[in-house]
Amino acid sequence: MAKPKNSENSHVSSDSASAASDAHSAAAVDEFIEDGEAARAGHPQELPAPDLEAELQEARQEAAAHLDDFLRARADLDNLSKRAARDLENARKFGLERFMTELLPVKDSVELGLNAADDGAADPIKLREGLELTLKLFNTASEKFGLQEVNPEGQHFDPEYHQAMSIQEGSGVEPGTVLTVVQKGYLLNDRLLRPAMVIVAQ
Repeated sequence: MAKPKNSENSHVSSDSASAASDAHSAAAVDEFIEDGEAARAGHPQELPAPDLEAELQEARQEAAAHLDDFLRARADLDNLSKRAARDLENARKFGLERFMTELLPVKDSVELGLNAADDGAADPIKLREGLELTLKLFNTASEKFGLQEVNPEGQHFDPEYHQAMSIQEGSGVEPGTVLTVVQKGYLLNDRLLRPAMVIVAQ
């Protein structure tokens, strides 16, 4: 009967030891916290003050760099604009240089024909040959630059490329057929330069 009593006393002693250990641990934690607070109170950790002068100087340097980049870009743009304007002006002045070079032989041929016509003994056959040569020179020069002749005689009237001068009775042809070309039309690189003036069958 004595043995169970000893067991109960042992259990009570164990609980007392555990409670004492918990109390000691809590006291140690409180002491650690108090020490930390005391240390912070005695030696507060202050953040370093910002160096406003250095930051201002850095900001000024960045602003100066951005301004320099902007001025360089604007100068490049101005130079590009001036160059484009100069190229456009040169193109306007000299764009027809090659075409005029091709037309110079035509002018020479016309002048030769006029000189020959001034001669009282001029041969009409030779004058005609000279005119045909001049026309051939002109056609060759103009075709190099995309000039095409519109001569629609005998074709159906096309209002996109033809302009009717008048309408006449046409025998043996369908209505709307071009009877006569009063003035030839021309295309320049497939774009209408001048419509053909025509007389159309009624």
